[in-house]
Amino acid sequence: MTSKLVEFNVMGDERGQLIALEENKEIPFDIKRVFYIFGTKENIPRGEHSHYKTKQFLVAVNGSCKVTLDNGQEKKTFDLNNRNKGLFQEALIWGTMHSFSEDCVLMVLANDFYDSKDYITDYNVFLKEVN
Repeated sequence: MTSKLVEFNVMGDERGQLIALEENKEIPFDIKRVFYIFGTKENIPRGEHSHYKTKQFLVAVNGSCKVTLDNGQEKKTFDLNNRNKGLFQEALIWGTMHSFSEDCVLMVLANDFYDSKDYITDYNVFLKEVN
């Protein structure tokens, strides 16, 4: 699975901390869209889809959650519980976000604009695409 956790460089001093995310540096693509998820419930998953083309980078900027990624042959769950780490999700990877803390804010950076035709929301269709 090409998806992976990436640790960011934290800069700061007595005034506080700062993390800078730049396209094609910390984020391995051109950033076309940024959105964030908040007000989630711990036991209600989000995502549960894949994209044909879109790559994403997920960062829990507050609180924590888990992200389970599935390439059709292997599933791996990542803990996003540190704002200086992010998760790269390649295209054609089924992603489910779950186990949200009450204060979780999950920021997602994407390499493409929103396009409803880019979404695979049926797991069986996803499996046919990747296998």
